[in-house]
Amino acid sequence: MFLGEYQRSLDNKSRLFIPVKFRENLSKNIAIISKGYDEKCLFLYSIENWTELVKRITALPVTKINQEFSRWFFKSAHEEVIDAQGRIKIDKSLAEFAELKKDVVLVGVSTRAEIWSRQFWESYSKSADEKFTGSKKAFEDLGF
Repeated sequence: MFLGEYQRSLDNKSRLFIPVKFRENLSKNIAIISKGYDEKCLFLYSIENWTELVKRITALPVTKINQEFSRWFFKSAHEEVIDAQGRIKIDKSLAEFAELKKDVVLVGVSTRAEIWSRQFWESYSKSADEKFTGSKKAFEDLGF
């Protein structure tokens, strides 16, 4: 399970150090990285979680929107091997999509991790804090 928030920096070769706690979830030191589909971030999956996601997506009815989503999502996916120093390479097209510069944040979101530019993360995180801190209604809306 991916949990927590980690501040990191991309090196000059667009490599990102993956926290040890996240690496423990990645069998064979392999990660699948794709575009995030709800915010301007990247998703990082283990092989096992990626396989489960693929099953769910391919089980969807064959409709125009489902096919468009599949093409958009899967074309961006890259399999990356974590090197001996615990780093992965972030593909140039993915870095451009998420507007990753030097400062990034890795966030654990249960079955995946997300990779954000620090700027976008700080804005998103502040908004989420305002929405959920001290708001019983927000939790009731979630069914808690």
